[in-house]
Amino acid sequence: MTSRYPAIASDITKLFAARNTHAVEVAVLQPADPFLDMAGEDLRRRIFLTESETGQTLCLRPEFTIPVCLDHIASQAGTPRRYSYLGEVFRQRREGGNEFFQAGIEDLGDGDIAQADARSLADAHALLSLVLPGQELAMTLGDQTVFEAVLAALGLPRGWRMRLARAFGSAAMLEAALADLANPPRNGQLAGAVAALVLDCNLEALSSHIAGGMEQAGLSASAGRSPTEIARRLIEKAELRSVRLSNEAFSALKDFLAIDVGLDGAAQALETFAAGAGLSLGAALENFSARAKAIEALGLPTAKIRYDAAFGRPLDYYTGLVFEIAAEDGERPLAGGGRYDRLLTLLGAKTPIPGVGFSVWLDRIEALREKAK
Repeated sequence: MTSRYPAIASDITKLFAARNTHAVEVAVLQPADPFLDMAGEDLRRRIFLTESETGQTLCLRPEFTIPVCLDHIASQAGTPRRYSYLGEVFRQRREGGNEFFQAGIEDLGDGDIAQADARSLADAHALLSLVLPGQELAMTLGDQTVFEAVLAALGLPRGWRMRLARAFGSAAMLEAALADLANPPRNGQLAGAVAALVLDCNLEALSSHIAGGMEQAGLSASAGRSPTEIARRLIEKAELRSVRLSNEAFSALKDFLAIDVGLDGAAQALETFAAGAGLSLGAALENFSARAKAIEALGLPTAKIRYDAAFGRPLDYYTGLVFEIAAEDGERPLAGGGRYDRLLTLLGAKTPIPGVGFSVWLDRIEALREKAK
C-alpha cells in the first residue's frame, strides 16, 4: 500500500479476508477491446486509451470486473471462487477526479444464484456499514431478467427485445425506444433495389449489393463494418419499424416499469401485475422470489430495500440482479453491482461461469466520513 491509499483501506481488506475472498491485483494497463465490446456506451466514452509498440489498443483500468474475470480465465482457477480487490481506476467523471479508488468482490461460479445474489448485496451492505457507522443506507434493486421476461411475454420480436434490453438502465434511451415502439418512425426510406432486398430479408443478396456499391465507390470493406454487418443492421431496422405494440400491451409495459415497492412486497406486486396483464413470467418470477427470501434470511431489512422495475445499470454485461446503495439523503451511489452470467463466456471461458459482484466508490465514502466529523 502507498500513502495515497484511503485510510479505510485496511478495514476493508480485513472484512474481505473475513468473508473468505482471495485478494487479487490486476494490471493497470488493460487490453481495450473487452471494454469497448462489452462495457456499454456510457463507459466507452470515458475510458483513457493508448497504444502499445505493436499497435495493440490499451486502456488504463476503468473498472475491475472485466480484468478480474480475464485473470480468472487465464489462471484456469476452479470455481466457486470469490475475489476481492482494492485499487485505483481511471475514467472521466462528471464530478470528482478521473483517478480514484474502488474496492469490491467478484463471486464466480456459485450455482445457487439466489444465495449468491443475496450474499453480494449483504457484502456490499456490510462494507458500507463498517466504514460509515450510523449512516442510514438506501438500497435499490432492479432485475434485467424480469424485464426481459415481460418483453418476451408481450410477444415482442427479438430485435425489439434486444433494443429495449440495451436501453435498460438509461431513462433517456428507454424513453426514446418506447416512443419509437408506440409510433414507429417512417423516415429513412431506402432506394429501390436496396429497399426490395431489405423487405425480402435477403441477407446474402443485400450483402452482395452493398459490397458492389462499396467497390464502385472505392471503399474498402475492411475499413469499417462489413457489407454483411451493414445488411444485417438494415434488415433489423426495417423489422423494428414494422412492429407496433398494441395499446393493451404498451399499457402493460408502462404499468410494469411503474412498479416501485419495498422488496418485502415486490414478488406479490409482480404476481399481481402479471395476473392483471395476462402474462406468465415463469422462472424469472420464481428466481426473483427465491432471491428476496435469501436476502431476508441474511438479515437485511427487506422493508427498506426498494425494488424499482425500471432500475438498471448502463453496462451491457449485466444479466439479472442489479443493485445500488447510497446514503439515505444522498444522490450519488456509494456501491453498485449485479449479475453477469454471460460475461466470462464472452471473454473466452470454455464453459459458462455464473458471476455476481459489486464495487464501492471509496472517494465518496471518504467525503461522507469527513462530513460526519
